[in-house]
Amino acid sequence: MDKETFIAQLREIVRPYAKNQEALEQISASTDFIQDLKINSANLVDVVLDVEEKYDIVIQNEEMERMLNVQAAMDIVTSKLKEK
Repeated sequence: MDKETFIAQLREIVRPYAKNQEALEQISASTDFIQDLKINSANLVDVVLDVEEKYDIVIQNEEMERMLNVQAAMDIVTSKLKEK
């Protein structure tokens, strides 16, 4: 999966949780979920669960703790999909 496709899919996953819609429209690999999109930590768990469901993967707790920005999410999802 290419970077643009992943970012577009991730934008739709985080849309319901993002408090900063302007930053959401400008989402990139460097976008931070908490700082830029203003997603609170409880909703970040929901984002991880939605990502797991979308890609049919399981994200471990230590990976979840690292998943704070778009690039980290992409790296984790990509490695999980390669394991399948």
